Amino acid sequence: MAKSEATPERPCLLLLDGHSLAYRAFYALQEANLVTTDGQHTEAVYGFTSMLVNVLRDEKPSHVAVCFDRSEPTFRHEAYAEYKANRAETPESFRGQMSLIFEMLDTLAIPRLSMAGYEADDLIATLASRAAEHDMRVLIVTGDRDALQLVTDDVTVLMTRRGISDMTRFTPEAVVEKYSLTPAQYPDFAAIRGDASDNLKNIPGVGEKTAAKWIREFGSLEELVNRVDEVKGKVGEKLRAHLDQVLLNRRLTELSRDVPLEVDVRELRRGPFDRDAVHKLLDALQFRGELRDRLFATLGSGEAEAGAEDVFEVELTVLGPGEVADWLAAMPQGRAGLAFRGSYGSGTGRIDAIAIAAPDGTAAHIDPTELTPDDEAALAAWLADPEAHKAVHDAKGPMLALWAHGMELRGLTCDTALAAYLATPGQRTFKLDDLVVRYLRRELPSLTDPSGQAALFGEPDDAEARDLALRACAVRELADGLEEFLAGRGGTHLLVDVELPLLTVLAEMERVGIAADRRYFETLEAEFGAAVRQAVEEAHRSVGEQFNLGSPKQLQEILFNRLGLPKTKKIKTGYTTDADALAWLAEQTQHELPVILLRHRDQTKMRVTVEGLIKEIGDDGRIHTTFNQIIAATGRLSSEKPNLQNIPIRTAEGRRIRQGFVVGEGYEALLTADYSQIELRLMAHLSGDESLIASFESGHDFHAATAARVFGVPPEQVTGEQRAKIKAMNYGLAYGLSDYGLSGQLNIPVAEARQLKDEYFQEFGGVRDFLNAIVVQARSDGYTETIMGRRRYLPDLTSDNRQRREMAERMALNAPIQGSAADIIKVAMLNVRRAIESEGLRSRMLLQVHDELVFEVAPGELERLRELVVREMSGAYPLRVPLEVSVGVGRTWEEAGH
Repeated sequence: MAKSEATPERPCLLLLDGHSLAYRAFYALQEANLVTTDGQHTEAVYGFTSMLVNVLRDEKPSHVAVCFDRSEPTFRHEAYAEYKANRAETPESFRGQMSLIFEMLDTLAIPRLSMAGYEADDLIATLASRAAEHDMRVLIVTGDRDALQLVTDDVTVLMTRRGISDMTRFTPEAVVEKYSLTPAQYPDFAAIRGDASDNLKNIPGVGEKTAAKWIREFGSLEELVNRVDEVKGKVGEKLRAHLDQVLLNRRLTELSRDVPLEVDVRELRRGPFDRDAVHKLLDALQFRGELRDRLFATLGSGEAEAGAEDVFEVELTVLGPGEVADWLAAMPQGRAGLAFRGSYGSGTGRIDAIAIAAPDGTAAHIDPTELTPDDEAALAAWLADPEAHKAVHDAKGPMLALWAHGMELRGLTCDTALAAYLATPGQRTFKLDDLVVRYLRRELPSLTDPSGQAALFGEPDDAEARDLALRACAVRELADGLEEFLAGRGGTHLLVDVELPLLTVLAEMERVGIAADRRYFETLEAEFGAAVRQAVEEAHRSVGEQFNLGSPKQLQEILFNRLGLPKTKKIKTGYTTDADALAWLAEQTQHELPVILLRHRDQTKMRVTVEGLIKEIGDDGRIHTTFNQIIAATGRLSSEKPNLQNIPIRTAEGRRIRQGFVVGEGYEALLTADYSQIELRLMAHLSGDESLIASFESGHDFHAATAARVFGVPPEQVTGEQRAKIKAMNYGLAYGLSDYGLSGQLNIPVAEARQLKDEYFQEFGGVRDFLNAIVVQARSDGYTETIMGRRRYLPDLTSDNRQRREMAERMALNAPIQGSAADIIKVAMLNVRRAIESEGLRSRMLLQVHDELVFEVAPGELERLRELVVREMSGAYPLRVPLEVSVGVGRTWEEAGH
């Protein structure tokens, strides 16, 4: 049977059972544990959106609506008080996602319908009936088999089976093939069968085969009732004994086709949506990559396209050998846009093509392989000219690749990815195409879009050149728009004085990398591998049988059935065996197996980490990580390929891994420098709490000094337990630590944790007032701000969803402090780099890991570098509690620790 695709002559109405699909998505993805960084579960939203996009893509309906159940009782409850009475309570993590699904549909401009007293199926049945009156084909997507009664030649049901992508297409023929019944007979069959999910009781001892046989034999339930005495044997007796229940089931199973909806199905046509609003919602949900791309590929560009100006136009010149120098010399004054095609890596790169969009709207395409010596010299001079202003999108990669070609990129006055990040740091994607729509309200055609090729002058075989020129043109215009937008948000200083200069510093660090001892890492990997195998053997010996330590299902069988250990938190697949659960089991039972399992996981993680590091060692014997400026909304840098910020520093195994990072040839040592308690110093500075400031100035251990004030004892009499409690408090308050969270950290009752916080705030009232004021101010402004003006926008502070609102409040507490720390170390990196250059040192900066910088010390420069680093880092920003810098030196990263 053909799909229900709409045609110009015959529209197709797509109807979706919202709650049914949302539940299906939630349970299908529950083990994936999709949670945003602020704690919002998104399994149902992600799965529902994915199903919606897939069916829109595959079926191409002209009209669409999503129908939802309501919380109020329906006419079925009035007829049968026990209707659905046996359903389990809705999981809290699911309930909190329904408003997000509603928001997703509203943002995509897809109608959602519900009506008190009726279920979603009734609305679907009514809309399907109305659609038939207007000669529309109908496609219904649901997980409820009652919808099969609606199937006709013009109504097809897509029934979810497993997961979120496996569906069965039910046409009249398919229903007969599956049940040997027609769609009209299906509700009669369902009435006899019963439905446990709706608490519709069946006839004991009568299954689906018997129910279907009766309906086929008698033709309908009505005829079966009229001739019920003809059914012989014990099943006949049971049928007659439960006939009232069967007839009740039949009334409840029948879908209402006359719900008084004030909706004209012809008005459910798919319409334009606000692409910018969709992006913002996807950003908030932290849906990046594949789903986002699939959504826009399926739904189109949205409202921006409908109201957009004409696509970009540019007069393109494909420059041949000997033409580059003259074109550059004739280019008008002003900022040019640059776009590159090539491959980029931290240690190397390749440029295959360059497009330059001049200020007057013309553009040139350059193939580096065709440059004459004069062309190459002219291009290199223009790229390196700091007075020739340029805009580039995500410039660090091209910068690294240009270095590999012996060229430098200077005069960069705007990186459109960085500018967009500063303007809206909560986004999860900063693709050029999306930014052009968002800020310029225009479309950036691609090679696959014929309208894009028509927008340029040139021969058809110049498609790649035209595409790259379009991107250069877009970058040039986008830079102007973003700078204006950013200026309105007070972010110009951060872009011009911090992020843009830092881009070059990070590129240099990536190019240099850090030396790695391959042989040491290979030995370490072998040791971790042996430890993993030993843990497996010990686990098998402990239980007396072999099992897969990486299988949650087998672990549940061993722990809870075979050994009879206490049950942990219940999950869909049984009981959790995560690390917290294993630690709890070890403490509660003193059984050796949970301890062995935890050790197995730790050693496995270490082995995988070392294995990944070995793969990243380049031909030069160094590891070149990639630093990201536009990932963390707080402004902190992150690293990947490999993630060097993820190597544990407080464990013996983590320190052994750091031992494999060594000083490189031609250098005498590694030097590490980090800020001491920078976030707590920022808390004291921003809150102005005199008691907290005095604790820093006392000369005592800070945590002991604050504990002394809270517990009313001299610092030297503070116990280890008291210090640990206050240390957890000191750090936790900056992250919105709750009473429950503190009780979990310290393993004390919630009431005791609450009392501890109260005692803390009695001594440090300025901290309490400061934290309260942050949230109040952020709710009023819509954003938080660091000491250097970096904003983080938090629209969920006014959300009706309690979970989202509380998460936003915790983010509001954290962002100013963590963001200010990020600002300070970035300024410190810039100052240190300038000082190294101005003093003519050969020593160089290699890594930034949170609050720590790692340097490679050239021979004879140790003391000068040490003094320079401490001076520039401690002077990066004036605080009421001065910044303090700790320095260590050694042949390895671990030895240089302090």
